[in-house]
Amino acid sequence: MSFKSIVRELKEMRDGIGSISRRGVDSRRWNGRTKSHVAPDITLTSLEPIEQGKWANLPPELLLDIISRVEESETTWPARAVVVYCGSVCKSWRAVTKEIVTTPEQCGRLTFPISLKQPGPRDSPIQCFIRRNRETSTYILYIGLVPSENENDKLLLAAKKIRRATGTDFIISLVANDFSRSSNTCVGKLRSNFLGTKFTIYDNQAPNGAGIQTDSRSSRRFHSKQISSRVPACNHVVSTIAYELNVLRARGPRRMHCTMNSIPVSAIQEGGNAPTPTSFPQIIDEPFSPSPTLKGKSPIGDLNIASLPELPVQSQGSAEPLVLKNKAPRWHEQLQCWCLNFKGRVTVASVKNFQLVAAVDPSHNVSAAEQEKVILQFGKIGKDIFTMDYRYPLSAFQAFTICLSSFDTKPACE
Repeated sequence: MSFKSIVRELKEMRDGIGSISRRGVDSRRWNGRTKSHVAPDITLTSLEPIEQGKWANLPPELLLDIISRVEESETTWPARAVVVYCGSVCKSWRAVTKEIVTTPEQCGRLTFPISLKQPGPRDSPIQCFIRRNRETSTYILYIGLVPSENENDKLLLAAKKIRRATGTDFIISLVANDFSRSSNTCVGKLRSNFLGTKFTIYDNQAPNGAGIQTDSRSSRRFHSKQISSRVPACNHVVSTIAYELNVLRARGPRRMHCTMNSIPVSAIQEGGNAPTPTSFPQIIDEPFSPSPTLKGKSPIGDLNIASLPELPVQSQGSAEPLVLKNKAPRWHEQLQCWCLNFKGRVTVASVKNFQLVAAVDPSHNVSAAEQEKVILQFGKIGKDIFTMDYRYPLSAFQAFTICLSSFDTKPACE
């Protein structure tokens, strides 16, 4: 049997699994009906054990070889979804797939949802783009160079902008149509102050090895039985973003500093490592869905984001956090504008365009080349289309939230 036929059968098996799950949902829906509803007369039969397919009984050595070939051959989306199909066949296939698929820092690719919380590659950045929808106030992060014509772009994260009397919130989700904080697809939040000059990034989990405090005050407001363990709390402060005020209206672009409380400055030193979570605390540690969106479970009106108070940004005794600053552009006399070398990834001049580099003291023993390395760059390429390229030690989630802060109105900074 050829390798292509194996991949084709994997997709057919995935489609079959989806139809079985849908039938299960339909049956649960009928069981939840009241007695006034009339259901069709179905003869109940005894439950028979589900037989395992022929692929579940493959020898471990052959299974390892098959998934290794799939991992090496499929590197970009949508073909990358074949790796996800392997992880969805059965438990044994998923265990082997998770063993073979490495972190983005090691392989430079995104596969499972937890990859969005793991640091990017050290050598070359992961290239993504953001599509803004002004009507719905949503921002969608896709992986890829630019939007494709066949609409097969892979959705990574989505955010919805919600204005409050005292600032702005961006609710970040794994899907594009469910932004409820009570949903298990909610992975974090970005909150701004009234002037839009300071932002706080909240995560639903604390990175491994990071000294991050949780919101203990809000958890004490409810009885322990009233809170489900599967509901993301989004109460871990992982980063803060500050834009410098420009009261005198001096000529120049925005200036920003990002304090990455979840990443120690030692992560960019020689031999250093950034915290790398291995799984989600909820049930969302499942393979990426090949479809760009999933059906939401809770309406947006369930949001209760105003109940979260501001939290301390760093716990006592924790390691010194990494600080990022925007790279200073140069003034171009002929073009009469500020310029940065985006290496062709940004084509439209905008106040939102920026590049972030590490801001470290000489005592930190960080090489000059590491200090000049662009960790995150963001810029405009068309109407409501922006590119986002990030690398180690930032994750896709952290990079996306930093870029979202650039979309908020900042009259005091320009």
